[in-house]
Amino acid sequence: MTKANGYLFIFYFAITTFLLASCGEKTEDDASKQEVLESVKDYQEIMQRGYLKVLAENSSTSYFIYKGEKMGFEYEILREFAKEMGLELEVEIVANLDNLIPMVNNHEGDIIACNYTVTRERTKEINFSTPYLQTPQILVQKKPDGWEKMTEEEIKKKLITSPTSLAKKHINVWENSSYYKRLLHLQEEIGDTIYINPVNGLTGSEELIEQVSLGIIDYTIAEQNIGLVNARFYDNIDVSTEISVKQNIAFGLRKSSDLLKIKLNKWLKNFLTSSKYKYIYRKYFLIGVPGMDPNDTFSSIGKGEISPYDQFFKAAGKKYNVDWQLLAAIAYHESRFNASIEGFGGAYSMLQFMPNTGPKYGVYPDSPPEVQIYGGMKKLAADFSYYKDIKDNEQKIKLILATYNAGRGHIDDAVRLAEKYGLDPQKWDDNVGKMVINLSKQEFYRDEVVKSGAMKGEFTSKYVDKVYKRYKEWKSTFK
Repeated sequence: MTKANGYLFIFYFAITTFLLASCGEKTEDDASKQEVLESVKDYQEIMQRGYLKVLAENSSTSYFIYKGEKMGFEYEILREFAKEMGLELEVEIVANLDNLIPMVNNHEGDIIACNYTVTRERTKEINFSTPYLQTPQILVQKKPDGWEKMTEEEIKKKLITSPTSLAKKHINVWENSSYYKRLLHLQEEIGDTIYINPVNGLTGSEELIEQVSLGIIDYTIAEQNIGLVNARFYDNIDVSTEISVKQNIAFGLRKSSDLLKIKLNKWLKNFLTSSKYKYIYRKYFLIGVPGMDPNDTFSSIGKGEISPYDQFFKAAGKKYNVDWQLLAAIAYHESRFNASIEGFGGAYSMLQFMPNTGPKYGVYPDSPPEVQIYGGMKKLAADFSYYKDIKDNEQKIKLILATYNAGRGHIDDAVRLAEKYGLDPQKWDDNVGKMVINLSKQEFYRDEVVKSGAMKGEFTSKYVDKVYKRYKEWKSTFK
Protein backbone atom coordinates (compact mmCIF):
# COMPACT_ATOMS: atom_id res chain seq x y z
CA MET A 1 0.00 0.00 0.00
CA THR A 2 1.44 3.40 -0.98
CA LYS A 3 1.72 6.21 1.54
CA ALA A 4 -1.02 8.16 -0.29
CA ASN A 5 -3.34 5.15 -0.34
CA GLY A 6 -2.61 4.53 3.33
CA TYR A 7 -3.82 8.03 4.20
CA LEU A 8 -6.86 7.49 1.99
CA PHE A 9 -7.68 4.20 3.76
CA ILE A 10 -7.51 5.89 7.17
CA PHE A 11 -9.77 8.65 5.91
CA TYR A 12 -12.32 6.18 4.54
CA PHE A 13 -12.24 4.17 7.77
CA ALA A 14 -12.84 7.27 9.88
CA ILE A 15 -15.70 8.44 7.69
CA THR A 16 -17.34 5.00 7.64
CA THR A 17 -17.08 4.71 11.43
CA PHE A 18 -18.61 8.15 11.83
CA LEU A 19 -21.51 7.34 9.54
CA LEU A 20 -22.24 3.95 11.14
CA ALA A 21 -22.17 5.44 14.62
CA SER A 22 -24.86 7.91 13.65
CA CYS A 23 -26.92 5.48 11.55
CA GLY A 24 -30.63 5.82 12.14
CA GLU A 25 -30.37 9.25 13.70
CA LYS A 26 -32.12 12.10 11.97
CA THR A 27 -30.04 15.11 12.89
CA GLU A 28 -29.17 18.46 11.42
CA ASP A 29 -25.87 16.91 10.37
CA ASP A 30 -27.47 14.69 7.71
CA ALA A 31 -26.67 17.17 4.95
CA SER A 32 -23.05 17.36 6.12
CA LYS A 33 -22.77 13.56 6.08
CA GLN A 34 -24.07 13.51 2.52
CA GLU A 35 -21.50 16.11 1.51
CA VAL A 36 -18.73 13.97 3.01
CA LEU A 37 -19.94 10.91 1.10
CA GLU A 38 -20.06 12.89 -2.14
CA SER A 39 -16.54 14.18 -1.55
CA VAL A 40 -15.21 10.64 -0.98
CA LYS A 41 -17.03 9.37 -4.08
CA ASP A 42 -15.69 12.29 -6.14
CA TYR A 43 -12.13 11.58 -5.00
CA GLN A 44 -12.47 7.83 -5.59
CA GLU A 45 -13.62 8.41 -9.17
CA ILE A 46 -10.58 10.58 -9.91
CA MET A 47 -8.15 8.06 -8.41
CA GLN A 48 -9.78 5.11 -10.18
CA ARG A 49 -9.69 6.72 -13.61
CA GLY A 50 -6.02 7.55 -13.11
CA TYR A 51 -5.87 11.16 -14.26
CA LEU A 52 -6.62 14.67 -13.09
CA LYS A 53 -8.44 16.81 -15.65
CA VAL A 54 -7.56 20.49 -15.72
CA LEU A 55 -9.67 23.21 -17.34
CA ALA A 56 -7.16 25.73 -18.65
CA GLU A 57 -6.91 28.87 -20.72
CA ASN A 58 -4.64 29.09 -23.74
CA SER A 59 -2.38 31.77 -22.27
CA SER A 60 1.20 32.49 -21.27
CA THR A 61 0.64 31.64 -17.60
CA SER A 62 -2.12 29.02 -17.63
CA TYR A 63 -1.21 26.55 -20.39
CA PHE A 64 0.16 26.69 -23.89
CA ILE A 65 1.88 24.50 -26.44
CA TYR A 66 5.22 25.35 -28.00
CA LYS A 67 6.58 23.13 -30.77
CA GLY A 68 4.38 20.33 -29.49
CA GLU A 69 5.52 20.64 -25.86
CA LYS A 70 3.08 21.46 -23.03
CA MET A 71 4.03 24.50 -20.97
CA GLY A 72 2.58 27.04 -18.56
CA PHE A 73 3.07 28.26 -14.98
CA GLU A 74 -0.13 26.72 -13.63
CA TYR A 75 0.31 23.63 -15.78
CA GLU A 76 3.73 22.94 -14.28
CA ILE A 77 2.44 23.37 -10.72
CA LEU A 78 -0.42 20.94 -11.27
CA ARG A 79 1.84 18.51 -13.11
CA GLU A 80 3.93 18.25 -9.93
CA PHE A 81 0.77 17.75 -7.85
CA ALA A 82 -0.55 15.05 -10.18
CA LYS A 83 2.83 13.30 -10.03
CA GLU A 84 2.66 13.32 -6.23
CA MET A 85 -0.83 11.79 -6.42
CA GLY A 86 0.29 9.12 -8.86
CA LEU A 87 -2.00 10.53 -11.55
CA GLU A 88 -1.64 11.63 -15.14
CA LEU A 89 -2.49 15.24 -15.97
CA GLU A 90 -5.02 15.84 -18.74
CA VAL A 91 -5.69 19.38 -19.99
CA GLU A 92 -8.71 20.77 -21.78
CA ILE A 93 -8.47 24.24 -23.25
CA VAL A 94 -11.68 26.14 -22.53
CA ALA A 95 -12.39 28.53 -25.38
CA ASN A 96 -15.22 30.34 -23.59
CA LEU A 97 -14.22 31.27 -20.04
CA ASP A 98 -17.89 31.76 -19.13
CA ASN A 99 -18.11 27.95 -19.16
CA LEU A 100 -15.43 27.31 -16.53
CA ILE A 101 -17.67 27.00 -13.47
CA PRO A 102 -20.46 25.03 -15.21
CA MET A 103 -17.86 22.63 -16.64
CA VAL A 104 -16.13 21.91 -13.34
CA ASN A 105 -19.49 21.48 -11.58
CA ASN A 106 -20.68 19.13 -14.33
CA HIS A 107 -17.56 16.95 -13.83
CA GLU A 108 -16.16 17.92 -17.24
CA GLY A 109 -12.98 18.87 -15.41
CA ASP A 110 -11.60 18.64 -11.87
CA ILE A 111 -9.61 21.85 -11.44
CA ILE A 112 -9.86 25.32 -12.95
CA ALA A 113 -6.40 26.73 -13.74
CA CYS A 114 -6.87 30.11 -15.44
CA ASN A 115 -5.15 32.67 -13.21
CA TYR A 116 -8.51 32.64 -11.41
CA THR A 117 -9.17 35.37 -8.85
CA VAL A 118 -10.94 34.40 -5.64
CA THR A 119 -14.17 36.43 -5.32
CA ARG A 120 -17.21 36.20 -3.04
CA GLU A 121 -19.49 35.53 -6.03
CA ARG A 122 -17.36 32.63 -7.23
CA THR A 123 -17.04 31.05 -3.77
CA LYS A 124 -20.82 30.65 -3.75
CA GLU A 125 -20.52 28.28 -6.70
CA ILE A 126 -17.12 26.59 -6.31
CA ASN A 127 -14.35 26.00 -3.80
CA PHE A 128 -10.86 27.47 -4.05
CA SER A 129 -7.52 26.03 -3.12
CA THR A 130 -4.90 27.78 -1.03
CA PRO A 131 -3.82 30.84 -3.09
CA TYR A 132 -0.56 30.34 -4.96
CA LEU A 133 -0.24 33.99 -6.02
CA GLN A 134 -1.28 37.42 -4.81
CA THR A 135 -1.38 40.21 -7.33
CA PRO A 136 -3.14 43.56 -7.81
CA GLN A 137 -5.15 44.48 -10.89
CA ILE A 138 -3.53 46.95 -13.23
CA LEU A 139 -4.65 49.22 -16.05
CA VAL A 140 -3.33 48.30 -19.49
CA GLN A 141 -2.93 51.38 -21.66
CA LYS A 142 -1.10 52.30 -24.82
CA LYS A 143 1.89 54.62 -24.60
CA PRO A 144 1.56 57.93 -26.46
CA ASP A 145 2.59 58.24 -30.10
CA GLY A 146 6.29 58.94 -30.39
CA TRP A 147 6.99 57.42 -26.97
CA GLU A 148 10.25 55.95 -28.28
CA LYS A 149 11.79 59.42 -28.35
CA MET A 150 10.37 60.55 -24.99
CA THR A 151 11.86 60.31 -21.53
CA GLU A 152 10.11 58.21 -18.87
CA GLU A 153 8.85 61.39 -17.23
CA GLU A 154 7.41 62.70 -20.50
CA ILE A 155 5.62 59.40 -21.12
CA LYS A 156 4.18 59.34 -17.60
CA LYS A 157 2.66 62.81 -18.02
CA LYS A 158 0.55 61.51 -20.92
CA LEU A 159 -0.62 58.34 -19.17
CA ILE A 160 -3.26 57.60 -16.56
CA THR A 161 -1.40 57.12 -13.30
CA SER A 162 -4.31 57.09 -10.84
CA PRO A 163 -7.66 55.23 -10.76
CA THR A 164 -9.42 58.56 -10.20
CA SER A 165 -8.48 59.55 -13.75
CA LEU A 166 -10.60 56.72 -15.24
CA ALA A 167 -13.76 58.83 -15.15
CA LYS A 168 -15.41 58.98 -18.60
CA LYS A 169 -12.90 56.47 -20.00
CA HIS A 170 -13.89 53.41 -22.07
CA ILE A 171 -12.53 50.13 -20.71
CA ASN A 172 -13.07 46.68 -22.25
CA VAL A 173 -13.11 43.73 -19.84
CA TRP A 174 -14.55 40.22 -19.55
CA GLU A 175 -18.00 40.64 -18.05
CA ASN A 176 -17.77 37.66 -15.68
CA SER A 177 -14.35 38.65 -14.39
CA SER A 178 -13.18 40.22 -11.15
CA TYR A 179 -12.06 43.22 -13.26
CA TYR A 180 -15.64 44.03 -14.18
CA LYS A 181 -16.71 43.95 -10.52
CA ARG A 182 -13.72 46.08 -9.55
CA LEU A 183 -14.65 48.76 -12.09
CA LEU A 184 -18.22 48.85 -10.78
CA HIS A 185 -16.92 49.49 -7.26
CA LEU A 186 -14.37 52.00 -8.55
CA GLN A 187 -17.16 54.09 -10.06
CA GLU A 188 -18.65 54.46 -6.59
CA GLU A 189 -15.27 55.30 -5.09
CA ILE A 190 -14.48 58.08 -7.54
CA GLY A 191 -18.09 59.27 -7.79
CA ASP A 192 -18.15 59.32 -11.56
CA THR A 193 -18.97 57.14 -14.56
CA ILE A 194 -16.57 54.71 -16.15
CA TYR A 195 -17.75 53.40 -19.51
CA ILE A 196 -17.35 49.65 -19.05
CA ASN A 197 -17.53 47.71 -22.30
CA PRO A 198 -18.22 44.06 -21.35
CA VAL A 199 -16.97 41.22 -23.55
CA ASN A 200 -17.87 37.54 -23.29
CA GLY A 201 -15.58 34.73 -22.23
CA LEU A 202 -14.40 34.05 -25.77
CA THR A 203 -11.97 36.95 -25.48
CA GLY A 204 -9.26 36.48 -22.87
CA SER A 205 -7.13 39.05 -21.06
CA GLU A 206 -4.15 38.54 -23.34
CA GLU A 207 -6.25 39.11 -26.46
CA LEU A 208 -7.57 42.35 -24.97
CA ILE A 209 -4.01 43.42 -24.13
CA GLU A 210 -3.06 42.84 -27.76
CA GLN A 211 -6.04 44.97 -28.85
CA VAL A 212 -4.81 47.81 -26.64
CA SER A 213 -1.36 47.52 -28.22
CA LEU A 214 -2.90 47.67 -31.71
CA GLY A 215 -5.06 50.66 -30.80
CA ILE A 216 -8.31 48.73 -31.36
CA ILE A 217 -9.50 49.50 -27.81
CA ASP A 218 -8.40 52.20 -25.36
CA TYR A 219 -7.94 50.29 -22.11
CA THR A 220 -8.35 46.95 -20.39
CA ILE A 221 -7.65 45.51 -16.95
CA ALA A 222 -5.48 42.52 -16.06
CA GLU A 223 -3.68 41.02 -13.09
CA GLN A 224 -0.22 42.48 -12.63
CA ASN A 225 1.56 39.19 -13.34
CA ILE A 226 -0.27 38.87 -16.68
CA GLY A 227 0.43 42.51 -17.52
CA LEU A 228 4.15 42.27 -16.80
CA VAL A 229 4.53 39.13 -18.93
CA ASN A 230 2.77 40.71 -21.90
CA ALA A 231 4.64 44.00 -21.58
CA ARG A 232 7.72 42.06 -22.67
CA PHE A 233 6.06 41.33 -26.02
CA TYR A 234 4.20 44.60 -26.57
CA ASP A 235 6.68 47.36 -25.79
CA ASN A 236 4.12 50.10 -26.54
CA ILE A 237 1.87 49.30 -23.56
CA ASP A 238 2.11 50.51 -19.97
CA VAL A 239 1.08 48.29 -17.05
CA SER A 240 2.30 50.34 -14.10
CA THR A 241 -0.99 51.78 -12.79
CA GLU A 242 -2.53 49.65 -10.05
CA ILE A 243 -6.29 49.90 -9.52
CA SER A 244 -6.81 47.40 -6.67
CA VAL A 245 -5.22 45.86 -3.61
CA LYS A 246 -3.52 42.50 -4.01
CA GLN A 247 -6.01 39.72 -4.75
CA ASN A 248 -5.72 35.97 -4.25
CA ILE A 249 -5.19 33.72 -7.28
CA ALA A 250 -6.08 30.07 -6.70
CA PHE A 251 -7.26 26.86 -8.32
CA GLY A 252 -11.02 26.33 -8.54
CA LEU A 253 -12.72 23.05 -7.60
CA ARG A 254 -16.35 21.92 -7.39
CA LYS A 255 -18.00 21.89 -3.98
CA SER A 256 -18.09 18.08 -3.92
CA SER A 257 -14.28 17.92 -4.22
CA ASP A 258 -13.52 18.65 -0.56
CA LEU A 259 -11.18 15.68 -0.20
CA LEU A 260 -9.28 16.67 -3.34
CA LYS A 261 -9.07 20.22 -2.01
CA ILE A 262 -7.66 18.95 1.31
CA LYS A 263 -5.02 16.94 -0.56
CA LEU A 264 -4.16 19.86 -2.84
CA ASN A 265 -3.94 22.38 0.00
CA LYS A 266 -1.73 20.10 2.08
CA TRP A 267 0.59 19.65 -0.87
CA LEU A 268 0.59 23.38 -1.77
CA LYS A 269 1.55 24.31 1.79
CA ASN A 270 4.91 22.62 1.30
CA PHE A 271 5.32 23.19 -2.41
CA LEU A 272 4.90 26.98 -2.31
CA THR A 273 7.99 27.30 -0.12
CA SER A 274 10.05 24.87 -2.18
CA SER A 275 12.90 25.64 -4.55
CA LYS A 276 10.90 23.94 -7.31
CA TYR A 277 8.08 26.48 -7.02
CA LYS A 278 10.56 29.37 -6.93
CA TYR A 279 12.20 28.00 -10.05
CA ILE A 280 8.87 27.70 -11.92
CA TYR A 281 7.82 31.21 -10.84
CA ARG A 282 11.14 32.70 -11.91
CA LYS A 283 11.08 30.84 -15.22
CA TYR A 284 7.70 32.25 -16.29
CA PHE A 285 7.45 35.64 -14.63
CA LEU A 286 11.03 36.87 -14.33
CA ILE A 287 12.93 35.26 -17.20
CA GLY A 288 10.34 34.01 -19.67
CA VAL A 289 10.42 30.82 -21.69
CA PRO A 290 10.19 30.11 -25.43
CA GLY A 291 6.60 30.10 -26.60
CA MET A 292 5.28 32.77 -24.24
CA ASP A 293 5.55 35.30 -27.04
CA PRO A 294 2.21 35.39 -28.91
CA ASN A 295 4.12 36.39 -32.05
CA ASP A 296 6.11 33.15 -32.05
CA THR A 297 5.10 31.04 -35.06
CA PHE A 298 4.98 27.81 -33.06
CA SER A 299 3.27 29.07 -29.90
CA SER A 300 -0.40 28.24 -29.39
CA ILE A 301 -0.90 31.57 -27.59
CA GLY A 302 -0.94 33.58 -30.79
CA LYS A 303 -3.02 30.95 -32.61
CA GLY A 304 0.24 29.67 -34.04
CA GLU A 305 1.08 26.40 -35.70
CA ILE A 306 1.82 22.93 -34.39
CA SER A 307 4.41 22.28 -37.07
CA PRO A 308 5.91 23.74 -40.26
CA TYR A 309 3.49 21.51 -42.17
CA ASP A 310 0.12 22.56 -40.72
CA GLN A 311 -1.17 23.73 -44.10
CA PHE A 312 -0.67 20.21 -45.49
CA PHE A 313 -2.25 18.54 -42.46
CA LYS A 314 -5.29 20.82 -42.72
CA ALA A 315 -5.70 20.39 -46.48
CA ALA A 316 -5.34 16.59 -46.26
CA GLY A 317 -7.76 16.45 -43.33
CA LYS A 318 -10.32 18.42 -45.30
CA LYS A 319 -9.93 16.16 -48.34
CA TYR A 320 -10.37 12.91 -46.37
CA ASN A 321 -12.78 14.29 -43.73
CA VAL A 322 -10.48 13.39 -40.83
CA ASP A 323 -9.38 15.68 -37.98
CA TRP A 324 -6.02 17.06 -39.05
CA GLN A 325 -4.90 17.24 -35.41
CA LEU A 326 -5.12 13.43 -35.19
CA LEU A 327 -2.54 12.83 -37.90
CA ALA A 328 -0.41 15.68 -36.51
CA ALA A 329 -0.40 13.97 -33.10
CA ILE A 330 0.72 10.72 -34.76
CA ALA A 331 3.48 12.53 -36.70
CA TYR A 332 4.69 14.25 -33.54
CA HIS A 333 4.88 10.96 -31.64
CA GLU A 334 6.49 9.07 -34.51
CA SER A 335 9.16 11.57 -35.51
CA ARG A 336 8.67 15.06 -34.00
CA PHE A 337 7.76 16.08 -37.59
CA ASN A 338 11.13 15.00 -38.98
CA ALA A 339 10.31 14.28 -42.63
CA SER A 340 13.61 12.55 -43.41
CA ILE A 341 14.02 10.34 -40.36
CA GLU A 342 14.77 6.64 -40.72
CA GLY A 343 13.54 4.34 -38.00
CA PHE A 344 13.62 0.76 -36.78
CA GLY A 345 13.01 -1.94 -39.38
CA GLY A 346 13.41 0.45 -42.30
CA ALA A 347 10.53 2.74 -41.27
CA TYR A 348 10.67 6.09 -43.03
CA SER A 349 9.06 9.55 -43.26
CA MET A 350 7.64 11.66 -40.45
CA LEU A 351 4.84 9.08 -40.17
CA GLN A 352 7.23 6.11 -40.02
CA PHE A 353 5.72 4.01 -42.80
CA MET A 354 7.09 0.49 -43.07
CA PRO A 355 8.57 -0.42 -46.49
CA ASN A 356 5.66 -2.78 -47.27
CA THR A 357 3.01 -0.25 -46.20
CA GLY A 358 4.13 3.16 -47.50
CA PRO A 359 3.79 2.36 -51.23
CA LYS A 360 0.13 1.32 -50.70
CA TYR A 361 -0.55 4.98 -49.85
CA GLY A 362 1.84 6.52 -52.36
CA VAL A 363 4.62 7.24 -49.87
CA TYR A 364 8.26 6.30 -50.54
CA PRO A 365 11.52 7.08 -48.70
CA ASP A 366 12.18 10.10 -50.92
CA SER A 367 8.61 11.49 -50.85
CA PRO A 368 8.33 15.17 -49.85
CA PRO A 369 6.49 16.16 -46.62
CA GLU A 370 3.23 17.01 -48.42
CA VAL A 371 3.06 13.54 -50.01
CA GLN A 372 3.90 11.89 -46.67
CA ILE A 373 1.04 13.72 -44.98
CA TYR A 374 -1.51 13.01 -47.70
CA GLY A 375 -0.47 9.34 -47.61
CA GLY A 376 -0.86 9.23 -43.85
CA MET A 377 -4.30 10.84 -44.04
CA LYS A 378 -5.33 8.37 -46.75
CA LYS A 379 -4.37 5.52 -44.41
CA LEU A 380 -6.37 7.02 -41.54
CA ALA A 381 -9.39 7.45 -43.83
CA ALA A 382 -9.12 3.76 -44.80
CA ASP A 383 -9.03 2.78 -41.12
CA PHE A 384 -12.05 4.97 -40.36
CA SER A 385 -13.90 3.16 -43.14
CA TYR A 386 -12.81 -0.23 -41.76
CA TYR A 387 -14.20 0.64 -38.31
CA LYS A 388 -17.25 2.51 -39.65
CA ASP A 389 -19.73 0.37 -37.66
CA ILE A 390 -18.32 1.54 -34.32
CA LYS A 391 -20.64 4.31 -33.08
CA ASP A 392 -18.49 5.64 -30.22
CA ASN A 393 -16.03 7.98 -31.95
CA GLU A 394 -13.52 7.93 -29.08
CA GLN A 395 -13.32 4.13 -29.10
CA LYS A 396 -13.12 4.13 -32.90
CA ILE A 397 -10.16 6.53 -32.89
CA LYS A 398 -8.36 4.50 -30.22
CA LEU A 399 -8.76 1.33 -32.30
CA ILE A 400 -7.41 3.23 -35.32
CA LEU A 401 -4.39 4.41 -33.34
CA ALA A 402 -3.78 0.85 -32.17
CA THR A 403 -3.99 -0.32 -35.78
CA TYR A 404 -1.54 2.39 -36.85
CA ASN A 405 0.95 1.26 -34.23
CA ALA A 406 0.58 -2.52 -34.27
CA GLY A 407 -0.94 -3.33 -37.64
CA ARG A 408 -4.47 -4.38 -38.47
CA GLY A 409 -3.73 -8.11 -38.12
CA HIS A 410 -2.81 -7.82 -34.45
CA ILE A 411 -5.84 -5.66 -33.65
CA ASP A 412 -8.16 -8.03 -35.51
CA ASP A 413 -6.79 -10.82 -33.29
CA ALA A 414 -7.44 -8.72 -30.19
CA VAL A 415 -11.01 -8.08 -31.38
CA ARG A 416 -11.58 -11.83 -31.83
CA LEU A 417 -10.13 -12.50 -28.38
CA ALA A 418 -12.44 -9.86 -26.89
CA GLU A 419 -15.45 -11.62 -28.44
CA LYS A 420 -14.26 -15.03 -27.20
CA TYR A 421 -13.87 -13.83 -23.61
CA GLY A 422 -17.18 -11.97 -23.46
CA LEU A 423 -15.81 -8.46 -23.87
CA ASP A 424 -17.03 -5.70 -26.17
CA PRO A 425 -15.24 -6.02 -29.53
CA GLN A 426 -16.17 -2.44 -30.43
CA LYS A 427 -14.63 -0.88 -27.35
CA TRP A 428 -10.91 -0.28 -26.84
CA ASP A 429 -10.89 0.77 -23.17
CA ASP A 430 -10.74 -2.29 -20.86
CA ASN A 431 -11.92 -4.55 -23.69
CA VAL A 432 -9.96 -4.84 -26.94
CA GLY A 433 -7.14 -2.88 -25.26
CA LYS A 434 -6.98 -5.53 -22.53
CA MET A 435 -6.72 -8.27 -25.15
CA VAL A 436 -3.93 -6.37 -26.94
CA ILE A 437 -1.91 -6.57 -23.73
CA ASN A 438 -2.76 -10.27 -23.43
CA LEU A 439 -1.34 -10.88 -26.91
CA SER A 440 2.06 -10.39 -25.30
CA LYS A 441 1.46 -13.53 -23.21
CA GLN A 442 2.39 -16.96 -24.48
CA GLU A 443 -0.88 -18.65 -23.50
CA PHE A 444 -2.89 -16.19 -25.62
CA TYR A 445 -0.41 -16.39 -28.47
CA ARG A 446 -1.29 -20.09 -28.74
CA ASP A 447 -5.04 -19.32 -28.84
CA GLU A 448 -6.71 -20.55 -32.01
CA VAL A 449 -8.18 -17.11 -32.78
CA VAL A 450 -4.72 -15.53 -32.89
CA LYS A 451 -3.42 -15.44 -36.44
CA SER A 452 -0.81 -12.68 -36.39
CA GLY A 453 1.51 -13.88 -33.64
CA ALA A 454 2.74 -12.32 -30.41
CA MET A 455 3.18 -8.57 -30.03
CA LYS A 456 4.33 -5.91 -27.57
CA GLY A 457 0.88 -5.11 -26.23
CA GLU A 458 1.97 -2.81 -23.42
CA PHE A 459 3.82 -0.66 -25.93
CA THR A 460 0.72 -0.34 -28.14
CA SER A 461 -1.49 0.42 -25.14
CA LYS A 462 0.78 3.27 -24.05
CA TYR A 463 1.00 4.51 -27.63
CA VAL A 464 -2.79 4.77 -27.92
CA ASP A 465 -3.06 6.56 -24.59
CA LYS A 466 -0.33 9.12 -25.31
CA VAL A 467 -1.32 9.94 -28.89
CA TYR A 468 -5.04 10.14 -28.11
CA LYS A 469 -4.47 12.57 -25.23
CA ARG A 470 -2.24 14.75 -27.39
CA TYR A 471 -4.84 14.70 -30.18
CA LYS A 472 -7.61 15.83 -27.79
CA GLU A 473 -5.46 18.63 -26.38
CA TRP A 474 -4.41 19.81 -29.83
CA LYS A 475 -7.97 19.66 -31.14
CA SER A 476 -9.14 22.03 -28.39
CA THR A 477 -6.14 24.35 -28.89
CA PHE A 478 -5.44 24.45 -32.62
CA LYS A 479 -8.29 24.94 -35.08
